[in-house]
Parts: sequence; structure tokens; C-alpha cells
Amino acid sequence: MEELYGQYKSLLFILAYQLTGSAADAEDAVQDVFMKAYDVHVECLEEPKAYLCKMVTNRCLDLQKSARRRREMYVGPWLPEPFRTPEVDTLETTVVRRDMLSYAMLVMLERLTPTERVVFVLREALGFEYPEIAELLGKQEANCRKLMSRANSKMGISEGEQVTAEATEREWVSRFLTSFEQGNIDEILSLLTEDVMLVSDGGGKVLAFTRPIQARDQVARILAGAFEGIKPYYQGSLRSEFVLLNGETSIVLRSGDETVAAIFLQRRYGKLAGIYIVRNPDKLTRV
Repeated sequence: MEELYGQYKSLLFILAYQLTGSAADAEDAVQDVFMKAYDVHVECLEEPKAYLCKMVTNRCLDLQKSARRRREMYVGPWLPEPFRTPEVDTLETTVVRRDMLSYAMLVMLERLTPTERVVFVLREALGFEYPEIAELLGKQEANCRKLMSRANSKMGISEGEQVTAEATEREWVSRFLTSFEQGNIDEILSLLTEDVMLVSDGGGKVLAFTRPIQARDQVARILAGAFEGIKPYYQGSLRSEFVLLNGETSIVLRSGDETVAAIFLQRRYGKLAGIYIVRNPDKLTRV
């Protein structure tokens, strides 16, 4: 079992994280599954990977029921909890790059039912074939294909469309950060798509917008004044840095030892289509 833990821990964490959007819940789910798996004779398992994925999936489906109730009472938009990935190549970073949907896609997964989300993640992130998904969920293959079609429709993804996100290179993120820190509204405007969306998650605990902002001029004005506007709250000691979060180059704002915000950028056709700002301190512990 120790060997299986070392072999599949990273994969199962990525699966659980994408099903729940919570690193804490994902860690708990993986630990729970391996504790239960200790009672199973490993030599009797023909497909330990499929068995462990099924256990994690079932655990996450249970977690999603209570999570949905909590999110109904959540103050403002809910964004997934970011987690830090090593800057150097490790098994973890390899698994994240290979099996992780973009942060923007994780946000879109919130539109799906729990079962639709499972099918989408298994298919698009982990590359499972439909017969494997059907066996894992105990459903007919045709039913799984319908669930996948429904999931694509809810997220606005056409059949055959590539869901892999456009890479946001560090140089491009640096360009955004410079205009953000300088409050250069013209430069910021040049980086935004017409339908750009700004979403911030404060969880009712810190200053954040209580609804998404989707108007290019308004988003640009907000970003142009945001960095200097929040500095006084931190005695002017606010600083920014690049951090690899969820396998993506992201921006983290800090004041002393306090993490103030994590910022994810979504690119589409060479421009910013989404800006996601996590400010809830409970979600920044792994940043």
C-alpha cells in the first residue's frame, strides 16, 4: 500500500482537487481513501489505479453535497482555492502540468452538476476513455457521453473544441503586472478582450467585489486604481511576486509575511479574457 501511495498520491490529489475546488478537501479525500484501502488486499486488485480513482470520486461526490450548501451561503463569488506547485521539475509538477485543467476552467466547472463534473474531469483532464468512466461511475457508456455533452454545453464548449488553456508566459504576466502596478489604464485596456471578466473572492472577510465585473472600461478602471488603492491598508508595504500556482504563472501580493491576494490570468487569442483574484485569507494558506 505504501508503494501505491507513492505512485498514485499526486494523481489522486489532482483528481480530488478538480472535483472539489478545495486543496484541503482534496487532501482529506486522498487520506481517507488510503486509510480505507489499507483494509483491502492489494494483491486482489486487478486495477488499483481504477479502484483508487473510484474511491476518491465517490468521496468527492459526498463532499460536493455539503460544499454546495456552504456555497449557497457564501458571500460574493466563490473561487477555487489555489495551491503552490514547486518551481523545479518534480513528480508533482509533472502530474499538475499533464492532468490539470486551467484555473479559469476550474471556475467554469462550478456550472456543472457533480456527476457532469466527474465525467468532464476524468475525460478532459485525466484522459480516461468512456468505457473506463462508465465502469468507474457504474453507468452506461452512452449515459456518460450524454453527461459530457451536457457539460460542454453548459460551459460553452463546442464539440471537438480544444479545452487546453492558452499558456500565459511569464513575460506576458510581467507586462500585465507592470501596467497594474503603475496604474496605466491605456496599457491595461490594450490587454483586455471586449468581454473580459473580473472576479474577486473575499468570502465576506476582506474587501472584494460581491459580483463579477464584465465591462472592459470598468475592469480597466478598477485595475488601474487597485494597487495604489489598497496600499494604505497595508501601510504602503504591498509588494508583488511571481508564483507558480496550480501549475500556472500567477501573481501574488504580499505585505510582510501576510499573503494579500493571488491573481490568475486567463488569455484568449492573445488578450486577457478573465482575471480571478483570490483574497479570502482562508484560501491563501497554501500560497
